[in-house]
Amino acid sequence: MLQVTVMSKIDCPLCDKGIEVIKPLAEEFQFEIKVVDIYQDDALLEKYQIMIPVVLINNEEVDFGILSREKIRKRLLELNGQI
Repeated sequence: MLQVTVMSKIDCPLCDKGIEVIKPLAEEFQFEIKVVDIYQDDALLEKYQIMIPVVLINNEEVDFGILSREKIRKRLLELNGQI
């Protein structure tokens, strides 16, 4: 099963919008979105502080900042062997 993680933080409007962008993909590809608050882990904070939101699929960084549903969808299709 696909693991889709969104690196985020509390009170991040761009992160909230990004999660809304990928929710339809969660229904299409049958995965749950795990949201991780980077402020709970110093290493994650250092790595992703200026990039959030960041979408990781199976621990691979796929998109960040203003998220593109089509870019993420394309990678999901590739991982499912549909492209």
